[in-house]
Amino acid sequence: MTLPPWSARGLGVLVAGLALLSMWSIDLLDLSRVWPAASNLAEFAGSLIPPDLDVVPTLLDGMLETLRIAFVGTLLGLVISLPLAFLGTRTLFSPVITTPTRLFVGAIRTVPSLLWGIVFVVAYGLGPAAGALGVALYTVGYLAKLYYESFEGVDPEVMEAVRSTGASRPQLVRYVVLPESANAIMSQLLFMFEYNIRASAIMGFVGAGGIGFYMLGYLQLLQYEKLMTALLMTFTVVMAVDYLSARVRAILPGMERPAKRAPLTAAITTLR
Repeated sequence: MTLPPWSARGLGVLVAGLALLSMWSIDLLDLSRVWPAASNLAEFAGSLIPPDLDVVPTLLDGMLETLRIAFVGTLLGLVISLPLAFLGTRTLFSPVITTPTRLFVGAIRTVPSLLWGIVFVVAYGLGPAAGALGVALYTVGYLAKLYYESFEGVDPEVMEAVRSTGASRPQLVRYVVLPESANAIMSQLLFMFEYNIRASAIMGFVGAGGIGFYMLGYLQLLQYEKLMTALLMTFTVVMAVDYLSARVRAILPGMERPAKRAPLTAAITTLR
């Protein structure tokens, strides 16, 4: 629906007014603080250079642990989120099931990953296991939502046609929902893995392992040159994973999917 010109202008003025009010309420418009802030940032940036490369061997262990935390947490999150996503799909279940499922997923998503890390450090003890569990639970909150929205995007005519053959819910999931959503599942999983590497990098701040443990130590000891090395290593790994996952996502649309070429025929033929 296209808004009338006067409504669009009014909405723009309202948003601009709210933005200015919000900026004023958090002292972002206090110009007397701009120059001291810029000076402090310049001083801090100067202390980061040059990076101390002597700590690279030590940081490699932390980076590998961060990757393990992200990998395990993402896989655990996938395993838990898929059943929740099916239960939250309105085209498969009634509101009696989908509504509490979505509320549960929303509640998980409300808690930041770092706070989940603290929860599992308290429950499970210090170490990367707590970090992996924290990342896993945070992943559930997002993947479950992304997946049930993708599942609901499956062509309803295909769903109804296959359902009319007497197919059960598990059969609908196996022969219609999953084949039609396969690319979305993989693409969102790769994106979540990229994010989880960044999230895992700071899990060490709360004692949950990873390269964040070293970052926190360097911050506390004011060893900013070593901190810069840790940041550069994290940036390099994240960019490498981002590139590789982008290449994988570029391949996905070219994958052969019989259900995509002829979704109705393929699903019904398979059921028969």
